[in-house]
This record gives sequence, C-alpha cells and structure tokens, in this order.
Amino acid sequence: MNEIAKKYLLKFNRFSSDEIDLIIKNTSVETFKKGDILIQEGNICKKCYFVLKGCLRQFKVVDGVEKTTEFFLDGEPVVLYSSYLNGKPSEYTIQFIENSTLISGTREQELVMHNSNPSIEHLTHNLMFEDYKKAENYITLLNCFNAEKRYLMLMKSRPEILNRIPLIYISSYIGVTPESLSRIRKRILKNRD
Repeated sequence: MNEIAKKYLLKFNRFSSDEIDLIIKNTSVETFKKGDILIQEGNICKKCYFVLKGCLRQFKVVDGVEKTTEFFLDGEPVVLYSSYLNGKPSEYTIQFIENSTLISGTREQELVMHNSNPSIEHLTHNLMFEDYKKAENYITLLNCFNAEKRYLMLMKSRPEILNRIPLIYISSYIGVTPESLSRIRKRILKNRD
C-alpha cells in the first residue's frame, strides 16, 4: 500500500525521496468499502485524509433529510477542519460512495512532518487553500444562481462528479429534489439538440 502512496506523491515533482519517505513514515494507507462511514456527525475528526483512489460525500442531516455539502475525489484532501484543528464534534458525516484508498495521518504526525520539512507544510497550506476556495465556490453556487445554472456550473467545473456520483446526491448538493434535477437534465439535453 505504501507503494501506491509513493507513486502518487512522485506526481508532484516537488518532493525529494527523503521527503516522500518522511510522509510515508508519518502516514498510513487505509482502504474502505462503499457505504462505510469515515466520520460520523457528532464525533471528533482525529485524522486528515487524502484520496488516492475513490469517492466520498459529506452531508448533514437537517430535519431528517440528508443534505450533501461536498464531494471528495481522487487527489483531494478530506478533513473537517473545525473538528480536526479544534477537537470539537463534527457537524457533518462523511461517507464512501465507492470503494476507496486514502492516506491518513493525525495532527501530531502532521506537525512532526512540518517541523522536519517546510515544503511539506507548504503543501498542507496549499491543500487547505484549495479547500477554502471550493467552499467559497459552493456558497456562491447556492446563493447566486438558479437550480439549472447551478447544475450547468457543476457540469463545467467538476464534470467528473456527474459520472461517478448518484443523481440523488447531486440533486441534494445543488439544492433540488431528484425529480427537479431530472427535469433540468431533460431541458438541458433538449436545448442541445
């Protein structure tokens, strides 16, 4: 499993073999099955993760209904920062949509790596920055556009989601019912003809 992580890290072309060895030494590779829960709402997020292969969704239960708020695919970090950094109970659940392989590490392991090598700390900050940009884009998506435009923007910005994630979760993510999403998709297809 560590070989999978090494191959992935080599893609960055910015780590020396010593840096990769440090990362491998301070992380674990874990596998999960479709449907498994990575983090349950109300529990503390004690690890940060990075998706080597797979697909996950983040959701919150509101009035008995699951509201999907994020998706995580290959090459993306998975962490609930407010819980992970502050040791507070998570407000979200993260569930696997596909069988998945992730790199995981604790805050203590992360700090050991940061102290040993500043380039690893730089990578962590870049990943956090990308996560914040994703969150900002999602807030804008929900608050500034109608449902059809939200779906079109999702098609453009994250097309890989549409092939890997069930429509029930996509409809929840863009804030519509599955029936409304079906009508939106039909209208878009009709307009393309």
